[in-house]
Amino acid sequence: MVLKVFFPSCCSVAESGILIGRWIPEQNSAVVLAVVHFPFIPVQVKQYLSEVQQVTKVSVAVLGSWSNSKQEKEESLSEFLEDLGTIFSHEPWIQISKEGDSKFWSCSTLQKRSSNPKEEEIILVYYDQRKVMLSHLHPPLDTATSADHRADDASKLSAIFDTVAKSKMLFMTDRYDDGPIKLTHWQSDGIEASIIVELMKQASVPACMLLAFLLSLISGVCRSRVLKFWPLSFLWSKLSTCEQLGHRLQHLQVISSGKKAQTQTQLMRKANIFVSLLIDVTLGILLMSWLYRKNRIGHLADTLIPMADHVAEELQDLLQWLMGAPAGLKMNRALDQVLGRFFLYHIHLWISYIHLMSPFIEMILWYVGLSACLGLTVALCILSDIIALLTFHIYCFYVYGARLYCLKIYGLSSLWRLFRGKKWNVLRQRVDSCSYDLDQLFIGTLLFTILLFLLPTTALYYLVFTLLRLLVVIVQGLIHLLVDLIDSLPLYSIILRLCRSYRLAAGVKFRVLEQRDGKPLRLLMQINPLSYGSVVQTYRLPTYSCYPRDSWTSLCKKLFLGELIYPWKHKGEKQD
Repeated sequence: MVLKVFFPSCCSVAESGILIGRWIPEQNSAVVLAVVHFPFIPVQVKQYLSEVQQVTKVSVAVLGSWSNSKQEKEESLSEFLEDLGTIFSHEPWIQISKEGDSKFWSCSTLQKRSSNPKEEEIILVYYDQRKVMLSHLHPPLDTATSADHRADDASKLSAIFDTVAKSKMLFMTDRYDDGPIKLTHWQSDGIEASIIVELMKQASVPACMLLAFLLSLISGVCRSRVLKFWPLSFLWSKLSTCEQLGHRLQHLQVISSGKKAQTQTQLMRKANIFVSLLIDVTLGILLMSWLYRKNRIGHLADTLIPMADHVAEELQDLLQWLMGAPAGLKMNRALDQVLGRFFLYHIHLWISYIHLMSPFIEMILWYVGLSACLGLTVALCILSDIIALLTFHIYCFYVYGARLYCLKIYGLSSLWRLFRGKKWNVLRQRVDSCSYDLDQLFIGTLLFTILLFLLPTTALYYLVFTLLRLLVVIVQGLIHLLVDLIDSLPLYSIILRLCRSYRLAAGVKFRVLEQRDGKPLRLLMQINPLSYGSVVQTYRLPTYSCYPRDSWTSLCKKLFLGELIYPWKHKGEKQD
């Protein structure tokens, strides 16, 4: 049977002493955590290990002895280390010795209680204690045929990682302590600490309390009955700016919460949200400083009115073209003139509205630019809402054309069922047979003929304004995709993967250091980091998803039947 001994590489230069760690009988493995140096009192060592075991819930014990022959030259040292096995009575008793300057180590086991001791093959595995303690082992994401085998390997590795991670109290003792026990581990030269980090932790407590109080006030105002009345509730549900502000408000509540993160996933989520907010606000402030420099707000306001006039003129030219003979098509002149004049009148109203608002546009843009300090995503959502307001006349044209086209399509389909002796059963939601008299068939024929000959004119207007509407929806969709990318991208996890890849472990790999007959096989355990795709998939933040999620089949069906395409459908909201 193979005995695996996981030995911390930081202890390879430690003085002689005893090995303390955890014995995992299911895997026949020993995880060495530290080396206790001479001199020591066995009773004090046992008392210290019991205290550690109560706090960490890890069965820490004395596993064996460690001999560094370069430090100790006494001949009786090996016999003394063997006698320690009777005091601490661990089975098997592991003996590891470093032979001077030789690169080969000797490792053996003693089984004094066994009547028939067997020689075991020993594999000595070195591991970086600091990296293993700070890393988080992730389960495999793929669902291949070898998923059970991968899960079994992951559970074996997690036992080793958890042993090191839960033994933090053991690493709080260093060689400069005045206590009776001297240890060697990854932090034995002095506990890692930063004055700046500690000061930031102390200052963050009142800041989080103040932020939580302000957020509770804002949440109370948002949940008040005033916002539940029709105009305000409609604007809150339709404007993407309000949705983004509510989404960021939830993020601030998560960050300022006094509840400590229980798992690594919750801790990473808080860190990702904090970094996302920090970068979002930084980019927003940079955008705001760029807008208010060299009077760019005034230049933007001066170009906005001519741009709106140019769009209106292009629409007027398009309608004049449709009211004639577009592409040589023969249209119904009466319906063509009625629709063209109707839309031209709406354009005239829109131009009048824009020129009426022109004196206030610069002031509105000046105050809108201040909202960039709330974050780049808020500024992008405001831009999307401004585009929706500036293209409201195109949306109206699209709705008029779509409703008229949809009415004719459903009228033609209903009259086509009449010719076949069918009707739509509303109660049972199916097509049933039905007998019609001569008058019904005659009127149905007249209506079918009228709708059929008027359909090309209506379809042409519907096609043109649908293309314009799709262009606006695509622009808004790209803006919302960028907002969702900033909201959902786990920036802290990506930065952690880039700078300290061992913190996000997908598994381990072993490299053979030395192999010699009569000596234990020496391996080096290295951490395999998660791939960047797995990092994004694992720690991706949820978003409110304010862009349509229709499939291409559903979208084409809606376009053919004349159903409206809304750009502001949210997750959990019913589709028409």
